[in-house]
Order: sequence, then C-alpha cells, then structure tokens
Amino acid sequence: MLTKHAVMDSIVSTGAVLIVRLESAEEALAVSRAAIEGGIRALEITLSVPGALDVIRSLSSDYGSEGIAVGAGTVLDEAAAFASLQAGARLLVSPNVSLPMIRTANRYGAVSIPGAYTPSEVVSALEEGADLVKLFPTESINPAHVRAIKAPLPQAALLPAGGANAANVAEWFGAGVTAVGVGSSVTKAARVDGDYSRVTRAAKELLSAIAAARA
Repeated sequence: MLTKHAVMDSIVSTGAVLIVRLESAEEALAVSRAAIEGGIRALEITLSVPGALDVIRSLSSDYGSEGIAVGAGTVLDEAAAFASLQAGARLLVSPNVSLPMIRTANRYGAVSIPGAYTPSEVVSALEEGADLVKLFPTESINPAHVRAIKAPLPQAALLPAGGANAANVAEWFGAGVTAVGVGSSVTKAARVDGDYSRVTRAAKELLSAIAAARA
C-alpha cells in the first residue's frame, strides 16, 4: 500500500493528476494504462465511470507496487470514500469541501483533494486537513484567480482541475499551482481513431510542458 508521502510524491514530482471521466470501464482502463506508459503517476477515476471501483481495484493491483497513485473522484460522502479506499484508492477527490471525505482519507492515511472556489472555502479545506485543494470549477477560474488566492494564502497547495493542457500549463505554474488536474486533452486523445498510443504521446507532451514550465 502506498503511503500518503509516496502518493504526494507521485503528484508533486510530475505536477499532474489525470482525471479519468469516461463512458465505460473498458475505455477508462485502456486510457489509464496508456497514460501511465506516458509517465502519468497519479490518476483520479471519477465515480461517475461505470464500474469505477473495479477500475480502481484493477489499476491499484497492477501498478501500486510501481508507485502509481490511483484515486477516486467525485467522492461526496464517507460511504463513497470508504468504498473507494477498500478498492485500493490512495487519493480521494471531491468537487466541494466534503468534511466526511477529508476525515475518512486522513483516518486511513490517504491523500485528500477537496474542491474549493473562494478563499474562505480554501481555508476551510486546509483547516480540515486537506493535503491539496482543488480549484473548481475551472471554467470560472484562470491563473489570475490563483494569484489572488495565493497572495493572502501562500501556504495553500492548489490544483486547478480541468482545462489544463500542454499549451497552457506554464501559465498555471507561473501563477503558483502545485499541480494541475488534466482531463480530456489526454484522456480523449485516442478518440480520433482508437489508437491509444495517442494518449501515451499526449501524456508525454503534457509532462514535458510541466517540466519546462517549472524550469
């Protein structure tokens, strides 16, 4: 079982969490495996994926010993949090400041990433023991929003979820984020022709862009 420290290292060292929100378990597994081949080390399988817990269980079993952190997303309550952890999830993500999720993650040594939008929500998440705070929804957030929050709260480890891609990650990291949550720019790359090597290439391009932005 990956420790919380190891999970945080998987996220922070790469600067990315892959958000896998797809229409079938089969596609979620294929995309996740291809992205891992491209260097992704932290994944969030949203509970909206059919058979999400089975996907988490399979990926955790296959890749946990390799330091790949597999997590669950859209975790709204304690029951969902515990079921995800039982399936092998080592990080839990929610769209809101879900106190039951944070407390369950802390109780079992998993990483928690609750969602927040305002400074008050960010502070609330930190006070409850969140490891990272997901800025959400990203449709309403830009790097200027990150700077506005980081000015009074420089200690907050922020992760904007969705909307990040290889072309714009430099703006996000320039604003001070710890990592980015990345979705369709990687997860749907194979939908052109069903070639999952496109997902692998997209993951490599993303991580190279993050490394360049940090340098």
